[in-house]
Amino acid sequence: MQSKAASAKQYLEELPEDRKEPIKKLRQQILDHLPKGIEEAMSYGMLGYVIPHSVYPDGYHCNPKLPLPFMNLASQKKFVAVYSMVLYAKPEVMDWFVTAYAERCKYKLDMGKSCIRFKRMDDIPYELIGELTAKVDAQEWIDIYERSKKNT
Repeated sequence: MQSKAASAKQYLEELPEDRKEPIKKLRQQILDHLPKGIEEAMSYGMLGYVIPHSVYPDGYHCNPKLPLPFMNLASQKKFVAVYSMVLYAKPEVMDWFVTAYAERCKYKLDMGKSCIRFKRMDDIPYELIGELTAKVDAQEWIDIYERSKKNT
């Protein structure tokens, strides 16, 4: 479900009541742990955390007019989602996350390559998402991204 909101504030205001608090708490964890050089923006109809053109002028190779994506947060139809490109691109972070999630949550991890889905609002590991956000800084993400572009 992509939002047409033009700002994070508008996105948050438009959320269904049962999603407002979980999204706000996740957003705060992300903002509190966001590495220097990464900013919040609306991206793909979601709350996005991107490396702006002022830091990485090349932008995203699929569309260089867009900043380089790092992470997204969204309220989807049946779940809240955190999309972390780092999980997909850095296997040791994925291994750490899967282990840490199992230690902290009572329900099974529901995720795709980079999408973590939370269907139960009462079992979201907010602090873990903050820790995930801080695992890779902006320059390391740029380096990982550029290496992956060369290998495709």
